Amino acid sequence: MTRPCSAFRQCEQTQDNKGCTTVGVCGKTPEVAGLQDLLIFSLKGLGGWAHLATQNGVEVPQNIQSFITGATFSTLTNVNFDDARFLAMLKEAEEYEAYLRAALQAKGVAAPQLPSSAELGWTGDLPHPMAYQYPGSSDMDLIRHQAKQAGVSLRRESLGATLAGLQEMLVYGLKGMAAYTHHAEALGSTDPAAYGFVNEAYAFLGSPASKDPAAVLGMCMKLGGANFGVMKMLSEGHARRFGTPTPTPVSLDPIEGKCILITGHDMHDLETLLQQTEGKGINVYTHGEMLPAHGYPGLKKYKHLVGHFGGAWYRQKIDFSAFPGHFGGAWYRQKIDFSAFPGAVLATTNCVLDPPKAYKGRLFTTNETGLKGVTHIGATKDYSAVIAAALAEEGFTKDNMPDPAEVAEERAEEGKLGTVTVGFGHDVVLSVAGQVVDAVKTGKLEHIFVIGGCDGSEPQRKYYDKLARLMPTNTMVLTLGCGKFRIFDQDFGMLPGTGLPRLLDMGQCNDAYSALVVATELAKVFNTDVNGLPLSLDISWFEQKAVAVLLTMLHLGVKNIRLGPRLPAFLTPDAVKQLVEAFEIKPANTADPAADLKQMMAKH
Repeated sequence: MTRPCSAFRQCEQTQDNKGCTTVGVCGKTPEVAGLQDLLIFSLKGLGGWAHLATQNGVEVPQNIQSFITGATFSTLTNVNFDDARFLAMLKEAEEYEAYLRAALQAKGVAAPQLPSSAELGWTGDLPHPMAYQYPGSSDMDLIRHQAKQAGVSLRRESLGATLAGLQEMLVYGLKGMAAYTHHAEALGSTDPAAYGFVNEAYAFLGSPASKDPAAVLGMCMKLGGANFGVMKMLSEGHARRFGTPTPTPVSLDPIEGKCILITGHDMHDLETLLQQTEGKGINVYTHGEMLPAHGYPGLKKYKHLVGHFGGAWYRQKIDFSAFPGHFGGAWYRQKIDFSAFPGAVLATTNCVLDPPKAYKGRLFTTNETGLKGVTHIGATKDYSAVIAAALAEEGFTKDNMPDPAEVAEERAEEGKLGTVTVGFGHDVVLSVAGQVVDAVKTGKLEHIFVIGGCDGSEPQRKYYDKLARLMPTNTMVLTLGCGKFRIFDQDFGMLPGTGLPRLLDMGQCNDAYSALVVATELAKVFNTDVNGLPLSLDISWFEQKAVAVLLTMLHLGVKNIRLGPRLPAFLTPDAVKQLVEAFEIKPANTADPAADLKQMMAKH
């Protein structure tokens, strides 16, 4: 397979901003990418059957709904690289389709008249997704052929790049929404409406209506509304399980002792790990988007949750194997961060990268994450193997820890902090809304910036750091997602003449919900809408959760969003033009942050 499939085009880091054509920039093989394409094709069929069942009063069991969202989530960038897991999911999807077909038949519902490929505007020899039958893993040549047929390339040829790109935006938004739905489900929170929309959207993609660009955009906006509800459910689920976040200082320095590093998003996995490691002499550190965990009362009560190590996801191959101190921030540094860490590492969700030998033997995955040759912890959530690996490693010692004086000197030179504060959710921010309003009215606060979303390794992303350093002292910054790691350890100080910190971290990428709640409530006070506030959203995107969040913002009517470091490769200039005309989306001016700052301060 040497073609740009959807799994090779769906993220911001895609090669030359056009599409990976051999091996993904993330390390995903063509075979895994093809299986992901085929799984999404199969899910269009399963979702179609589930939607038909709901329309005819046939109950869709919870295990099928959970499978649909979990399998969709597994195709998100940097979640699962294990081809065996995708083959198993294709088989499971086939079994669930058979169940729903039988349930509909038992109720006397006639088999639907499925549109032909010609009616859908597709080429190739695959049947309609609802008629697709998985051939089994024994015929890999046929599966590879089907995977190629299911990829986006053929649809771009037959439908045109603009329509195919809009359809992919809907699929990528579904992936992000499915991920959040699955995170909420892990906390015991479910919503039939969320499952119902996922099924409806998959059914739509298998209908002639999906040939109408306006209808596809309409469904994207509907997804934005559904995703807002899911993010609300997830926020409430976190608060119900762990308490409302409160401002909490988090150390970026390691301490002596055996250790485990946990990365990803799922707080319930951290809670389970803390329970199983309590009293065992093991310190637990967060990595990447697990940083906000320190703000939850139900998690920070564990004394062996000692700090945050490394940073963004992309650093993991460095952070998990080399220097035992803090540097970096986001997921893409994991090959640095994970190599540096002298203990065991547990990956709970996206984002993971194919690991080098330096830490492969002490890396573990759980939930939808998967890597070839890496031990996977199943639904039992028995982390004894992780604990044993941590106890077998050296841990942090005086010999492998950096000299505190040297670290302090280096931080002073760079204007960096050794402690960061998290826990500024919407409840905390709204509790001081009166102070914010007063600061705006008295001129002490001129503008608020939201810097959030995803981070990545491209040099253009230095834009966000440069932009933050240029901001006047009478401005504030709200951060969320791993986009925070560009600036999270800078000393912004306090807003002059007030008791308000200039930088407030609102949490994970899904906590865009909190930022939207705060903006909506402030708009009410000022008797305007969100677009009338002295507020600018400068969002960095990387993967499909960011697409879901963007569609939510657009659904709510938010305009003048800056999106960077590049606009999505899956959208053609014509599609981008439609979004610009409707929502005034702007590309971030990565070459000139000062120019962007000037425009944003002028509310452009």
